Amino acid sequence: MAKARSRTAARKIKDRWRAKNWYNVLAPPSFDNVTIADTLTDNPDNLINRVTGVSLQDLTNDFRKSHITIFFKVSKVEETNAHTQFAGHSLTSDYLRRMIRRRRSKIEGVYDVKTRDGAILRVKPFATTDKRIQNSQRKVVREAMKKTITDSANTNTLSEFVKDILDGRVGSDIYKNCKKLYPVKRVEIYKTEVISQPTIMIEDKKPKKKEEKPVEEKIEPEKKEEKTKKEEKRKKEEKKTEEIKEIKKKEDVKEKAAKKEETKAVKPKKKEEKPAKKTVKKEKKPTAKKATKKTTKAKATTKKKTTTAKKKPAKK
Repeated sequence: MAKARSRTAARKIKDRWRAKNWYNVLAPPSFDNVTIADTLTDNPDNLINRVTGVSLQDLTNDFRKSHITIFFKVSKVEETNAHTQFAGHSLTSDYLRRMIRRRRSKIEGVYDVKTRDGAILRVKPFATTDKRIQNSQRKVVREAMKKTITDSANTNTLSEFVKDILDGRVGSDIYKNCKKLYPVKRVEIYKTEVISQPTIMIEDKKPKKKEEKPVEEKIEPEKKEEKTKKEEKRKKEEKKTEEIKEIKKKEDVKEKAAKKEETKAVKPKKKEEKPAKKTVKKEKKPTAKKATKKTTKAKATTKKKTTTAKKKPAKK
């Protein structure tokens, strides 16, 4: 009897892995709906509120952003695709340790901010300085950080505000505002958390440009005729200018060819004049040398005669 019961119990047990199915986890539309990961479940309702973390390098293929990890939460499931929402981000610990050194002060802050579309975020920035500073100076820097973060959040939607944080625009704005009060070395937003998702549907700024195009196309027929006439006039003027340029080019080519022929006819006369000058120079040189030799010989003979004339009267 015990063996029969064990056989019936083994038949009832099912393999749980065979009952499960694979689902693709997709990023939100602000990140171009890229596939983040794959998960297994036997019931798609169990996927909701499941969180996955991904490096920003995997989404953008940019090695400079490998220190940023983004967290996405599953919101709904359609067939084999699980759609997600932005849940927050954080910086890696090794990146943070590189910026902190001894004999320097670290200024941190935690601020709850509301975006233009009704989402509530918890932002955690920090700043570093070259020297240790007083508590009064830290307070001034925290106030400047709070003001810039709240202003940028109130004027942007959740997706726009997140892009500004990941690109480093919010950090650069804080750096500029703090520079007037105290010179800060580095500013980073090392963590964000989404407390509540947006409640108001607001489109991004980019699609508005597409709506303006059809308005320009709605033009009266009279204006269209005027535009066509103007275009025809421009085309005729362009053709005339091109013809004038071609005629000038042909004239320039003819002038250059005529100048070359004149230079070829003039060159042989100059070559005949050069050897005549060389012969004249050679004839002058020997005459001058011979004259000098004769004068030297005449002087020598006169000296000898004078010496002999002086010696003869002395013997008498």
